[in-house]
Amino acid sequence: MPDRSTRAGRFEGALFAIFLTALVLFAAWPWLPFARNRAPRTTIVFYGFSILAETMNKSIFPAFQTVWASEGGAPVEFISSFAGSGTVTNQVLLGVPAQLVLLSLESDAQRLADAGVVRAGSWRALPDGGVVNRTPFVILVRPGNPKRIRDFSDLTRQGVGVVHPDPMTSGGANWAILAEYGAGARAHGGSAEAGEELLAGIWKNVVAQAASARAARTQFENGFGDALITYEQEAVADAAQGKLKAEVVYPPSTILSEHTLVVVDKNIPPTERAVVDRFVKFLWSEACQRLFVKQGFRSVRDDWNSDNPSFGRIEDPFLVSDYGGWKRAKPEIVERIWKNRVMKDQGRR
Repeated sequence: MPDRSTRAGRFEGALFAIFLTALVLFAAWPWLPFARNRAPRTTIVFYGFSILAETMNKSIFPAFQTVWASEGGAPVEFISSFAGSGTVTNQVLLGVPAQLVLLSLESDAQRLADAGVVRAGSWRALPDGGVVNRTPFVILVRPGNPKRIRDFSDLTRQGVGVVHPDPMTSGGANWAILAEYGAGARAHGGSAEAGEELLAGIWKNVVAQAASARAARTQFENGFGDALITYEQEAVADAAQGKLKAEVVYPPSTILSEHTLVVVDKNIPPTERAVVDRFVKFLWSEACQRLFVKQGFRSVRDDWNSDNPSFGRIEDPFLVSDYGGWKRAKPEIVERIWKNRVMKDQGRR
C-alpha cells in the first residue's frame, strides 16, 4: 500500500497536470476551430423614457437579437436605462455613453443639440422625423369610477384629487399639460383663455406629483388621488395582463404623444456602427411597429393599429404640431402659461 508521501506526490502531480493542461488550452484558445467560429459580442447602449422599459427589454430587444442573428450578425447585447425623459436628457448631457436615446419630447432632443451632444435636427433625417411611436393621454380612475369622471373638465370639480407627473423632470407631464390646455381651448373654438382656465382648474386639484409617468402611476396605485393623467400605453399593456387596477377614461379631445429617437454618433465606435444602424432601421420595420402595437403603443402607421382592439376611440385627437411643435409649445404653453402664470397664481412655484 503506498505510503502518505507517495499519495501526496501523486496528488501534486495530478494538480500540476491539470494546471498545465489549462495553461495550454488558454494559450491555444484563439486558434481552436470552435473558438475561431465564435464572433465577438457587440453592445448597444440604449436610454429611454420611463414607460418604455418593459416593452424594450421584453419584446423589442429580443426580437432584434433574433433578426440580427438570422442575418449572420455577431451576438448583440443591450445595456439599457429608463427614467423620466428630462432625467434621461440630463444624464446624456452629463456624459453617460448612450448610443441611442428614445425621448418622450422632441424638445429634449433639442436640448441635446443645443449642448452639442448631437447635430441639430439630426433626428429629423430618420423615418417619420424621428418619431418611433405614439400614445394618447388618458385618465385613469378608481374601479367603478366613483367620481363620475368623463373628461378633463371633470378634474376641476371640488373634491377630485389628481395625481400628475412633474413637468420639471417628466416628458409625460409636458404632454399632459398640452393635452389639458388643448382640450380646453378646442372645446371653445381654440380659445387660449379657455385652455388656461382648464389648466388652472386641474392643477388646483393636483394632490401628488412624481418625477416620471411611471412613478406617478405608482403613487396612484398606492392610494393617492382619484384620477391620474397618463399615457394610454401603460393602461392597455396592464389590462392585457390582467394587472390594471383602474378604469380608463378617454377624454373626447386629447393629444397623441410622439416619441423621438436620437442617435448619439460620438458614442458609437466603428466596430458597432453596423449593428446600431441596423437596430435603428428595425425600429421602423413592420415587424417592430406591430410589436409596439401589441405592447400598447400606437404605431406611426395608422393601418397597423387595428392589431390591438384595446385601443380606445378618441373623438378629437390632436398633435403638438397643432400648437407649432415643441419649439413653440414649450415656451408658450408649458413655461409662460403653466409655470409662470398658473403655478405662480396658485403659489406652487
